[in-house]
Amino acid sequence: MDLRDTLLTLLKAPDYVPLRREEIIAVLKLNRDEAKKAHQLIDRMLEQGEIAYLKKNRLCIPKDADLISGKIIFRQSGSGFILPDSDPNGEGYPVSAEDTGLAFHGDHVLARIIEQPKPRYRHYRRNERPAAPEQKPNLRVIRILKRARSSYVGTLQKGRHATYVIPDDPRLIQDFLVPDPRNSGIRPTPKEGDKVVIKLVEWKQRHLNPEGEIIEVLGKTHEPDAEFKAILYKYNLEPQFPAAVEKQTDGIPDKVRPSDCKDRMDCRKLFTFTIDPDDAKDFDDALSLEELEDGKLRVGIHIADVSAYVKPGSPLDVEAQKRGNSTYLVGTVIPMLPHALSNGLCSLVEAEDRLTKTAFITYSDKADILHVEFANTVIRSNKRLTYRQAYAFMQKDDFDEIRKTPLPPKHQTGSTGRSLDEVNQKEMKLLQVHIRKLWHIASQLRKKRFRKGSLDLDMTEVKIYVDEQGYADRLEIQENDESHQLIEEFMLGANEQVARTMQRNHFPCIYRVHDEPEDEKLQELRETMITFGVQCGNLSKASGMASLLKKLKDHPQGHALKVHVLRSLKQAQYRASPDGHYGLAKPDYTHFTSPIRRYSDLIVHRVLDSYLHKIGAESAPKQPDVRYSQGKLESLGEHISITERNSVDAERESVKTKLLEYYERELHKDKKQSFQAVVADVKNHGLFVELVDSQAYGLVHISTLDDDFYHPSSDGQSIVGRRKKKVYSLGQYVDVQVERVDRFKRQIDFRIVPEESNNKKPSPRPTKKTAQSAKELSQIRKQRRSDRQKKSPAKKRR
Repeated sequence: MDLRDTLLTLLKAPDYVPLRREEIIAVLKLNRDEAKKAHQLIDRMLEQGEIAYLKKNRLCIPKDADLISGKIIFRQSGSGFILPDSDPNGEGYPVSAEDTGLAFHGDHVLARIIEQPKPRYRHYRRNERPAAPEQKPNLRVIRILKRARSSYVGTLQKGRHATYVIPDDPRLIQDFLVPDPRNSGIRPTPKEGDKVVIKLVEWKQRHLNPEGEIIEVLGKTHEPDAEFKAILYKYNLEPQFPAAVEKQTDGIPDKVRPSDCKDRMDCRKLFTFTIDPDDAKDFDDALSLEELEDGKLRVGIHIADVSAYVKPGSPLDVEAQKRGNSTYLVGTVIPMLPHALSNGLCSLVEAEDRLTKTAFITYSDKADILHVEFANTVIRSNKRLTYRQAYAFMQKDDFDEIRKTPLPPKHQTGSTGRSLDEVNQKEMKLLQVHIRKLWHIASQLRKKRFRKGSLDLDMTEVKIYVDEQGYADRLEIQENDESHQLIEEFMLGANEQVARTMQRNHFPCIYRVHDEPEDEKLQELRETMITFGVQCGNLSKASGMASLLKKLKDHPQGHALKVHVLRSLKQAQYRASPDGHYGLAKPDYTHFTSPIRRYSDLIVHRVLDSYLHKIGAESAPKQPDVRYSQGKLESLGEHISITERNSVDAERESVKTKLLEYYERELHKDKKQSFQAVVADVKNHGLFVELVDSQAYGLVHISTLDDDFYHPSSDGQSIVGRRKKKVYSLGQYVDVQVERVDRFKRQIDFRIVPEESNNKKPSPRPTKKTAQSAKELSQIRKQRRSDRQKKSPAKKRR
């Protein structure tokens, strides 16, 4: 039994009386070296919340003293909740604003359970009283175990008696007091309205503002460069690479050398092409197609072989592992690998030799998999296609029409290779034939996947383009059409086959795992759907969830309700155990197809090399990478899951910042633009709406509805005008204009444009089939009687 287990055994003993650390060391009879290790261990366990201090520095297990340790998450109102260390993915325990103590958003805290009053019941007879709803006790923060960060970004402001900084994060509700910037020693001197970085000095009393000192100036608040730097600082993203990485990169050749191709399968004569977004600069994957006898089709999924250049333990590898993945902010990317690799030697550009790892999958005409093999290969892409061009090849027969496929006029910097005007008729024909045959297979794979219970979670995405100064210039909806689906299916297929091969051959590997949702989350989702008149089946089964998503496709509020579905699901993560992927309905799944931008895929490539070496494949490297141990893979899986979530948060903040910027510019236009929106929620103070084109979310305050006095309906599903009886209800489409943008609170307010077209698509009312209770059925019947009376008004009195 190690020292940690010995310590926990003592603290968990039924007869344990809280002791100070010196007394514990004496009880355990530790020598000097062991005592030193015990002090270090106790400090670490205190920081992690495994043990806690009582009065007079006595130690105990937190739950034995009604204490809970965890991460505190704030709301903009000042209240929040704590995600306990014992269940970080659960719902958490509520904390009122006055009980948050000296905590900031994201801090690791220790909190005490506060006794809850018994729930009150009114208007119920004794026999009709329902069961008390299960409530989690409120908590009060009593100690900060570890600050989430020691510095914060905000805007410098000057008051009459003090200088302060308003934090960028609206969940930090306290302003930071700072000394006079003229005495900061920073040049140029920070000015009012500047975006600055402050270091937290102290905060000892809740009724006083926390104090900090300015350590860096990022620029003028709300200017693109300053906002960009703020996101980099907040999420610890670094555009520049360390000197050791740059030095190693300088030694990498610009082109693939003949010696690099030795012992690789030569696929340069295979007709190969890539399909990527218009402005893509790095190309991870390419496809090829070979027609075999009996109508069989052999598809080559060629993936950039980053492992050929990034060796374990090298400066490139250490930095790539640290970053975990590339981060795609609006208008730019923070790459995992230097541009010389990500956009150069590893990118599968047109008409250049490139080293790849290839999954060859042979399909029957009905898309059944007949054979799978892997190889280290060398390819030469014949054509770089955009999704628009690939879609044109699928839909049009006239090559002249296909050549006219438009590209965004100002954003072709990522476009490489020949234009379609330079492609001869023979190549055009080959591209069309190959793309259509590949879609013949991919469309069947897609149907099979959904029949097995795969969830259709494709969400409409909005791409934000910026102008030369970096300001948000225009928005463009990204449709998930057949060209995207074609690439998706073959990438999914390659990922699945690699995972299956590694698992069956018992090779330690990293897997992409998506666990089944929790029952509590599914029950909440079921109740939400009933509110919107959507009947649910058995959501605990993938088929029931797939059926629900199918219904939401035609629902007026389909997008908003899909967000609720996503929130009910667990986050996918990387793990060293092949635990399956719930969302894709695949028992075997990993990430293999994007090693330029994901470290997980680079790990899988190295594991695949070891496999090829073991089976004696001709294309196996002569000196394969050392196999990863299970413990190392578990550690890596946890690390890259964290870096992925960090990048997702940074990308979301980047999009939110640019949307605020885009709609703020609307306020300064002489003629305001109208946007179609759908009512997503109804509150006493107004309507929350979501714009159809950009999915931007904002409030139509009830005070802006100046044509009448509005009040909420009895069911809370709409607001009704007192005189004119005009109704705004959930799911209703309205036209809105931007009323106000608060960059500090990250909020957009809208005003409804008074047009009769607002009632275009009201959400469907509940029916007898969707009614879940006698009360709801009674309301439906009452509403129908009311509708009939309106259609057949009573005769006038004579």
